[in-house]
Amino acid sequence: MSPEAAPPPEHPVIVFDGVCVLCGRWVDFILRHDRAGRFRLAAMQGQQGRALLIAHGLSPDDPVSFLLVDQGQGYSDTNAIARVLGQLGMPWRAAGTTLRLIPRFLRDPAYRWIARHRYRLFGRRAHCRLPEPDQAWRFID
Repeated sequence: MSPEAAPPPEHPVIVFDGVCVLCGRWVDFILRHDRAGRFRLAAMQGQQGRALLIAHGLSPDDPVSFLLVDQGQGYSDTNAIARVLGQLGMPWRAAGTTLRLIPRFLRDPAYRWIARHRYRLFGRRAHCRLPEPDQAWRFID
């Protein structure tokens, strides 16, 4: 099935870099604070994560952003971060609102700089992280 033909996921999906240490910490944050289990997680190295990146115009081989797909709509960069934070409840909702107050032309370039240099700044794992057995249902692929 092509990415365009795939139905929108039932839950919002966060596509992340499975070997990036910073991205792994973001995934840990989501798992800890998304107590309702609304988000699903897909590593860009997996088939579904790769397909979602392509379908939303991001390079699966060198993305400079993670991707949030919510009801078929793709969000990236700081808009994706603010949208995720906004769905986690307080105080994270307030943090997402505060992030949106910063003009996008300032926040997105700063985010992309960090994303481009994420391996050098934070490190890289040799392999994609494997979910803990009690959290495996949150991961796609």
